[in-house]
Amino acid sequence: MAFSVANVRQDFPIFERTIRDGKKLVYLDSGATSQKPLSVIEAESNFYKFHNAAVHRGAHQLAEEATDAYEGARLKVAKFLGADEEQIVFTKGATESLNLIAYAMGNAEPGTRFALTSKDKIVVTEMEHHANLIPWQQLAARTGAQLSWFEVTPDGRLDLSNINAVITENTKVVALTHQSNVLGTIIPLKAIVARAHAVGAVVVLDACQSAPHMPIDVKELGVDFLVFSGHKALGSTGVGVLWSSELDDLPPFLYGGSMIETVTMTAATWAPAPRKFEAGVPNMAQAVGLGAAIDYLTAHGMSNVHDHEMALTKYLIEKLLQVPDLKIVGPTDLDSRGGTVSFTVGEIHPHDLGQYVDSQGVAVRTGHHCAWPLTRKLGVPATTRASIYLYNDESDCDALFDAILGAQKYFA
Repeated sequence: MAFSVANVRQDFPIFERTIRDGKKLVYLDSGATSQKPLSVIEAESNFYKFHNAAVHRGAHQLAEEATDAYEGARLKVAKFLGADEEQIVFTKGATESLNLIAYAMGNAEPGTRFALTSKDKIVVTEMEHHANLIPWQQLAARTGAQLSWFEVTPDGRLDLSNINAVITENTKVVALTHQSNVLGTIIPLKAIVARAHAVGAVVVLDACQSAPHMPIDVKELGVDFLVFSGHKALGSTGVGVLWSSELDDLPPFLYGGSMIETVTMTAATWAPAPRKFEAGVPNMAQAVGLGAAIDYLTAHGMSNVHDHEMALTKYLIEKLLQVPDLKIVGPTDLDSRGGTVSFTVGEIHPHDLGQYVDSQGVAVRTGHHCAWPLTRKLGVPATTRASIYLYNDESDCDALFDAILGAQKYFA
């Protein structure tokens, strides 16, 4: 069956409402959080209504049902990523997933694989979201490791011209975004992974802006860790994913119930991964909601979702380039980019522009998008960002175009 935006939108209750004096809701902020289909809302609600119990703890029927639902969601995520079930850890979000990796490495026993010292190096990029920068800054500060980074070119691409000088023999970790949440740029991952593995470094991939929008197979990517957020992938808030093939060698992040194998008054041993990283009662209903979101995306086909978004991105960029004084910050072609488009419009401050287009029913993001080093590097302290998803169509792009033209007249 052909992909149909009209059919998709019928699955999202929020699009039945109007905003700003009866205007149609035009939602172009999925890079911040996606809207939720009814199936996800009902899956989370039905867990509480009919199956609520603490997973992995009881022998009664509700506990069995809750555990089956929770572990069923884990299996769905694993299949979605082309991974093994025991390689999937549920967290409360991608931010926690990244902090888990960095903090656990900081807890590693000296001399073990993930332990860092002042002789080691951590590599990031200038286009990182703060969630994939600050944890590594802090790990470097705690261990004395050196923090280095790939720079961004004026057209919004990663500069790999000095890749061997950035990723050196003493590099232990390379942590980077798959797709920039500001520029839409998809990084040249293959070359980076090859160089990182050649020197024995592990690669941590922030897939928040890619996993919800394109087919992902962790085996093909070749990375060692991958994270993404449920709420950006049509799923519930409060749940995230950490995938890794290296979990057995990583020490725990949180301690408590469910993550233990044995406990005495003086010592404890840990359960195998992934339970080793899921201390306490997890976000059960939220994981079930994410499982329903994975079902929804899989039913539509990630290749279809990606193809639709790329066609719409082309249309949006072409429309925006028709606006006088509008400058797109990042690539203006479709080569290695996703459906996130940031821009400035003459002397209109992005916050003012965002408020005006909101008055016309169009929701966009304004600001530095949690990527201050990147916006500073590009000389734009703030931008307006439109980010699209499977429920957007050309009429949404037209509405943004018209709203921007209206803002130019209003602020003239």
